[in-house]
Amino acid sequence: MTRPVRQATVDDVWAIHEVARRSWHAAYDDILGPERVDDVVSDWYSIGDLESAITGTNGRENAVFLVAEAPSADDETSESRVEDPLSGYIHAVPWPEDTSVAFLARLYVRPDHWNDGFGTALLERLETNLSGQFDRLRLAVLARNEIGISFYESRGFDRVETRPSDLGPGLEEHVYEKQLPDSVA
Repeated sequence: MTRPVRQATVDDVWAIHEVARRSWHAAYDDILGPERVDDVVSDWYSIGDLESAITGTNGRENAVFLVAEAPSADDETSESRVEDPLSGYIHAVPWPEDTSVAFLARLYVRPDHWNDGFGTALLERLETNLSGQFDRLRLAVLARNEIGISFYESRGFDRVETRPSDLGPGLEEHVYEKQLPDSVA
């Protein structure tokens, strides 16, 4: 089944915030604790910050904010509810220290849609959009986030560094990179 992916709009901010909340709790409650996860989601995924991130990508070739729409209610495999219009989102911007690198700032899929192809559809569309603009795509993932690490490694990312994380004392994050395809003429 094709996963509908489109440019995010400011009308999507509440749904994006909800995907972030659910995904962060599923991925990080055991690592950071539910209270810390609530704090991070409130701080990093505030409605105003999400609106700014989305409007900041509009009209730019070197920044992308995409969403994956949830399966429609008439899709036989869908368990989506009307109040869950999005299955996931992805956001990338230029890496500040190296203009040949794009930074994958956010990629999250609702936990009930993990392993349904939404993350792959978002990543593939992002890579297509950024191809020709950047040489590489870089991201950071907590070293204890086995789900995220497995996803990125299965999509061709290589670990290039491990460093301390700002999310808490004693936490580390892995930095991954992937070569982007050349632009298609």
